[in-house]
Amino acid sequence: MVDEDRSWHRVFAAVVDRSHLATADDLPTLIDDVTSLVGMSAELYLVDLGQRELHPVRPQGGPALSADATLAGRAFARIEIVVAPGESGPAVVWLPVLDGTERLGALRITLAADADPHDKTLRGNCWTLAGQISHLVLSKQLYSDLFHRVRRGRPLSVAAELLWQLLPPKVFATDRVVIAAAMEPYDEVGGDGFDYAVDGNRASVAIFDSVGHDLHAGLITSMALAATRNARRGGAGLITATELADHTIAAHRPADSMSYATAFLAHLDLDTGELHYLNAGHPPPAVLRGGRVVRLLDTVSRTPLGLGEFQKREPVVQREQLEPGDRVLFYTDGVTEARSPQGEQFGLDRLADLTERHEAAGLPAPETLRRVVRAVLDHQDGRLQDDATLLMLEWTTTSQSTLLPTL
Repeated sequence: MVDEDRSWHRVFAAVVDRSHLATADDLPTLIDDVTSLVGMSAELYLVDLGQRELHPVRPQGGPALSADATLAGRAFARIEIVVAPGESGPAVVWLPVLDGTERLGALRITLAADADPHDKTLRGNCWTLAGQISHLVLSKQLYSDLFHRVRRGRPLSVAAELLWQLLPPKVFATDRVVIAAAMEPYDEVGGDGFDYAVDGNRASVAIFDSVGHDLHAGLITSMALAATRNARRGGAGLITATELADHTIAAHRPADSMSYATAFLAHLDLDTGELHYLNAGHPPPAVLRGGRVVRLLDTVSRTPLGLGEFQKREPVVQREQLEPGDRVLFYTDGVTEARSPQGEQFGLDRLADLTERHEAAGLPAPETLRRVVRAVLDHQDGRLQDDATLLMLEWTTTSQSTLLPTL
């Protein structure tokens, strides 16, 4: 056991030591070299931005794998270690590759010939290795286009390229809050956006929707996101943040344009569950409790951002008291107003029902949203008429996140 511990120490040390001068293209070789120290081999797969397929980073790594119907997909979707059943020779395990709690992809590890895939210590070491690899992916993609190319199953529009660079990770979780988001169509999204930050005992979230889904809409959303983020980071409250966004958009849009953005901003006190929010013309989020919608937040028609009228209408910050386990589901109208070929709207009831059904099945929040967005796509036969974005905020008082497995 001591020798084995030393071998794994060499693995983890080698990952750190070699990472300083490694490029993104060096990562597959680095993984080969460090896993060979413990008699293993590994292949890294990254999920595309639409979270449909897992693509090998190594060009000769084989075909892309479905995120729905493969062992790799199960590890990715459920955030768990999956052992490949019934294979002759060394055992194979699949692990999710996580940035905190955001799913970047999956790692296929072929264990040493005599290794037990159910050994708790071995599983823990493999989990740690997958975590180290995720940090390398995040750091090296800042200096390389390789991982960006791997993760786009289709070319991105310029508007989508712009927005994806501005958005925070799609998932964040602590022992008191879970925030998860999903956007479609990932390759052409332009008018939608979201933002969040968790500092101390407060979680701040925001969702945006600009008119249109072209580059101009993307620029409007980018201004709204940057302005509210700038105000938040400067310590300003919800009213000041929305007023700055309104002024910024109005001051920089073309004179002959009536472009604007709807937005919904909220602050959640993580100690008390008190939610303060401000609506700027956006569809009202739904509070989900015990498997059903118990309330819509602010159904009154409000002034959107960018018309230069927001401050004149005396914006009001409202309050909602959440209970432990409550989820607030934010969405853009591209979700609820999505129409089937027969003209049937997707609707809020269907959205809430699907969300709760997937949650009841034990799926983590990011996987729930991924499947709901896929349902919106299927409802329209795969052709979205508008950008569709979902953002889920869950408040909990438990001491452990449900997103990470027990090894």
